[in-house]
Amino acid sequence: MKFAAIDIGSNGARMQISSVLQDEGTSRLKKVEYVRFPLRLGHDVFTQGKISALSEDRMMKLMLAYQLLMELHEVEDYMACSTSAMREADNGHEVREHIEQRTGIHIQIIDGQREAELVNNVVVKSLSEGQYLHIDVGGGSTELNLYQDRKKIIAKSFKLGSVRLLEGKESKNVWPKVQEWITSNVDFSKPIQAVGTGGNINKLFDLSSKLSDRSTSLAEITRMKDYIAQFSLDDRINKLQLNPDRADVIVPAGDIYTSAMKWAGAEIIHVPDVGLKDGMLQLLYERSLRKKKS
Repeated sequence: MKFAAIDIGSNGARMQISSVLQDEGTSRLKKVEYVRFPLRLGHDVFTQGKISALSEDRMMKLMLAYQLLMELHEVEDYMACSTSAMREADNGHEVREHIEQRTGIHIQIIDGQREAELVNNVVVKSLSEGQYLHIDVGGGSTELNLYQDRKKIIAKSFKLGSVRLLEGKESKNVWPKVQEWITSNVDFSKPIQAVGTGGNINKLFDLSSKLSDRSTSLAEITRMKDYIAQFSLDDRINKLQLNPDRADVIVPAGDIYTSAMKWAGAEIIHVPDVGLKDGMLQLLYERSLRKKKS
């Protein structure tokens, strides 16, 4: 049994196909295919307000490739979601219809709340007791979620993302609004740790010194971000071997993570390496179980 999740973000689009493994009554999902392509829809949308004809053509070709891969893997069910770029594009729904007509892939354009819910369904499994600030930075938006003892207390989505910052198109006064939200909702009488999701924090974590398998410090993330910032874009690609679509956004994204941690008073960040695609796959699996029981 295999499921596929397609996540169309403001920076890149990715598809993961996972199979269900059974071991002594316990089920788990195992990745069997992963393809990511730097569509950069946010570049169009945040500067022009719509998806260009060139980007739509590239997106169409990518969805055709994804559709063929799902056929080859004999995927039982799939889910495709697009986030801030497509939901803000004037022609987002029109592009979605064109793609569905040509490929048969139905894309759900989801809001920040739904995006956060799907990510949180897998993030919560990595939490322990205590207070956590979950920071999810995408190309066009940042979702903040506050947890206490593995229960979500409050959440907020902000128009602040790595591609949006790169293009200089962040919302007016968004930084003070993020700071105010954090300082108003964090319980400073209790210890707090951060949880980071998104491709940029995964890469910063991979490059940093670790406190454990999945955690590091604010100081270390800051050090690595500042180290990368010293290099030109060409050197980030050629010397540090960062992908071109990662090399230009990793520093602005790092600024969001480190700023949120400082405002919350969090010195430790956990990076569980899960995201929207994992939340979608979990939902697909749970949906298949309900179908079997009915």
